[in-house]
Amino acid sequence: MPHSLPRIQVKVCGINDGEAYDAACRAGADMVGFVFFPPSPRYVTPEQAAELAGRSGTGRRPLAVGLFVDPDDALIAEVLEQVPLGLLQLHGEETPERCAAIRERFGLPVMKVLGIATDADLALIEAYAPVVDRFLLDAKAPPGASLPGGNAVSFDWTLLAGRSIPKPWMLAGGLTPLNVAQAIRASGTVAVDASSGLERMRGVKDPVLIAAFIAAAHSA
Repeated sequence: MPHSLPRIQVKVCGINDGEAYDAACRAGADMVGFVFFPPSPRYVTPEQAAELAGRSGTGRRPLAVGLFVDPDDALIAEVLEQVPLGLLQLHGEETPERCAAIRERFGLPVMKVLGIATDADLALIEAYAPVVDRFLLDAKAPPGASLPGGNAVSFDWTLLAGRSIPKPWMLAGGLTPLNVAQAIRASGTVAVDASSGLERMRGVKDPVLIAAFIAAAHSA
């Protein structure tokens, strides 16, 4: 009997309004990301994220992921007092030691984001693998970029093809409804994450693009 292929997991990041959250739920997103980084146009306060995560009647409820950039413990604690996060996404310059400390302090799984431009950037995986629960492999931010992610750029997905990565991982960076199937085939990933590619204007998600992206990923 043939083995069925794994279902592609989908994370929609940078959710900041009810329309986008409801669209992600209806379309079957596995995870939604809330950005707790004020410089981002997708930033939400803990109060806003709590309200969004508490919405009901929108289909299955995805795992809530908190995106932090070099956070101190006080910020994470403030968010967790209000938002039922299931995963902490660390998108800054956090060292392996800092990732381990956050994981131990808060008792939640940690996903470390690594910016990838060349094969050499993948060497960092070895240092972080013992202290995180999963990776998000994103395109490295362009020189001079004000944000560590969400810059609508991608990298050579074939760098990941056939590579043994010791923890579960997601692919990100410039993914859209039009290219996500190609990205899945080229990289071999079983999980994808998108933000800027699902927006009608910077920081504003488009429900139609969210639904199209999730459908394209699931059918890849």
